[in-house]
Amino acid sequence: MNRAAVVALTALAPISWGSTYAVTTEFLPPDRPLFTGLMRALPAGLLILAATRVLPRGAWWWKTGVLGVLNIGAFFPLLFLAAYRLPGGVAAVVGSVGPLFVVGLSVLLLSERATARTLLAAIAAAFGVSLVVLRAGAGFDLVGLLAGLASSASMSAGTVLTKRWGRPEGVGPLVMTGWQLTAGGLLIAPVALLAEGAPPALSGTNIAGYLYLALANTAVAYWLWFRGIERLTATSATLLGPLTPITAAVIGWAALGQALTPVQLLGMTIAFGATLTGQLRPRGRAADAPAVPEPGPARPTLLK
Repeated sequence: MNRAAVVALTALAPISWGSTYAVTTEFLPPDRPLFTGLMRALPAGLLILAATRVLPRGAWWWKTGVLGVLNIGAFFPLLFLAAYRLPGGVAAVVGSVGPLFVVGLSVLLLSERATARTLLAAIAAAFGVSLVVLRAGAGFDLVGLLAGLASSASMSAGTVLTKRWGRPEGVGPLVMTGWQLTAGGLLIAPVALLAEGAPPALSGTNIAGYLYLALANTAVAYWLWFRGIERLTATSATLLGPLTPITAAVIGWAALGQALTPVQLLGMTIAFGATLTGQLRPRGRAADAPAVPEPGPARPTLLK
C-alpha cells in the first residue's frame, strides 16, 4: 500500500474521534464520563479477543498493560475529566499540544530528529485549533487543565511506545488493538464503579450511542490508528490529530446548527495545512518507516 493510502486510512481514526462530542451530548446519559470510557473500551476489546482468540505471550503481557494504560485506561478518564471540567474549546486546545509531546518523546525514545518543519507544524496545528474552538470568556479550571495535559501526554507516550515496541511476530494490529482495549477497559471498570456507582438505566438511544462509540469510534478507529503508527513516524501520525477538532466543528455546523465564523474557518485552514505539512517526508528520506509486512498465520494462545 502506498504512503498516501496509509495516511488516508490512518486519518479516518481522528476524523471518527471528532464525532465523539456530538454523540456524547446527543445520545448518551449525562455526567457519566468513566462509564462512557468503560463502554468505549471493554466491550470492543472483548469482542476483538473473542474474534481473534489470541492472548499475549511472555513480555507482551506487561507491554500490553503499559500500552493499555497509556492509550486507553488513563487516557479516556483524563480526557473526559478535562471535557467535563473545561469548556470544550479549551479542552481541545490543551489536547492539541500532543504533537509537541510526541516530538520530544520521539527524540528520546526513537532517536528521531526534531526538524524545524515538524516543530512549526505542531505549533501551527495548536494555533489553528485554538482559532477553531476557543470562545471569548472561556474559563480555566486548574484540575481540568492538568487532566487535559495529562491525557495528551498519556496518549503521546502510548503512541511513541507503540512505535518503539512494534508487535509480536505473527500478531496483527487488530489483535494488538483488542489487547489494549481490554487492558484499558479492565483498569477503568473498578474506577468507574467506585466513582460513579452502578451503571445507569439505558434507553434505546443510549445503547445506539454506545454501540457506535465501541465499534466504529473505538474498535475500528484504534485498529486504523495502531496500523498507521507502524507505517508512519510517530510524529506524522500524531499530526493527523487536528482532524479531530476540525471534524467536531464541521459536525457541529452541519448537524447541530452551530455557526462557523470566518476566524474558525481560518483556524481550520491553518490546522489542516499543518496536518498536511506533517505528512511530508524529510528530504533525502525514502520512507517514514520500514515496510511492515502483513502478518502471516499466528501461533496463538487460544482462549478456551
